[in-house]
Amino acid sequence: MERVVLVTGASGGVGLALCQRLLNEDGRIHLCIACRNTQKSEATRDLLLATHPAAQVSTVEVDLGNLASVLRVARELRCRFQRLDFVYLNAGIMPNPHVNFKALWHGLLTGRLLHMLTTAEGVMTQTDRLNGDGLQEVFATNLFGHFILVRQLECLLCGNENPSRLIWTSSSNARESAFSLSDYQHAKGQESYSSSKYATDLTSVVLNRKFNNQGLYSSVVCPGLVMSNMTYRILPVFLWMLLMPIMWVIRFFAKTYTLTPYNGAEAHVWLFKQKPESLDALVKYHSCTSGLGKCYVEPRKMDVDEETAEKLYQKLLELEKETLEKYSDLLD
Repeated sequence: MERVVLVTGASGGVGLALCQRLLNEDGRIHLCIACRNTQKSEATRDLLLATHPAAQVSTVEVDLGNLASVLRVARELRCRFQRLDFVYLNAGIMPNPHVNFKALWHGLLTGRLLHMLTTAEGVMTQTDRLNGDGLQEVFATNLFGHFILVRQLECLLCGNENPSRLIWTSSSNARESAFSLSDYQHAKGQESYSSSKYATDLTSVVLNRKFNNQGLYSSVVCPGLVMSNMTYRILPVFLWMLLMPIMWVIRFFAKTYTLTPYNGAEAHVWLFKQKPESLDALVKYHSCTSGLGKCYVEPRKMDVDEETAEKLYQKLLELEKETLEKYSDLLD
């Protein structure tokens, strides 16, 4: 039987490149692409079928920042499929990003500039807001919506003849210093993206501990610095045009400057080909590109505390219970 692969955030950037590369790897998969609206879903499907006309590509509409939308799509997927072999939890947002040029100048003077440019540590700030569910928008879209989706799809992910896989798109910007267990939605800070990605890493660790014995495995990847719609919102396009030659040079020293979505999807595709039992639950798999353009994957130990991870998981379960009470009509 063909493997069923679900990809969220599939309409552009790493998500679209991932879909194209997965079909190149195995044209027999059933690829289900999840986008925020029907128009994007259908356009993405048409684009994929133009290069892979024999592929099985279906679509679902979901806004990960809207719990009602997540619950509806989970119910639809449960009706449509008997199992899911891979779920790529890739959708994400970084609203209103700003560059801290003062921090960059300080990094230049202190010799930390290359580190800052490769991790965005201290460089990026974002302005978050509440969504319609009363949750912080970045937390809800990048982590909690995916968490609810996974919880609602457990019957398709656990107990199958072959293992099922969760593969989260994290970031090298996932830093413990940006995360607080007492403010896990990051309502009080200005690094909501970094906080949400660190919380993603923590969540993945706990999911492995709780579900590996049921045949569900979770991994996290970092696509590196990819030029996408999200990246282009950080600076005006003309500045990126001026910076691109410099960035190509930096790549000789900073292997995480993958730059293209195709290169950024390297770790995602690599994990598609691995046996999950052989992977380390405490490792993040980074897409890397050499200065000459060769793609490869580099495993790096995550800086996560397993006790903190368990506490966050319990808070997510409590929040899940609170929020789902509002949507009892969408539950089976």
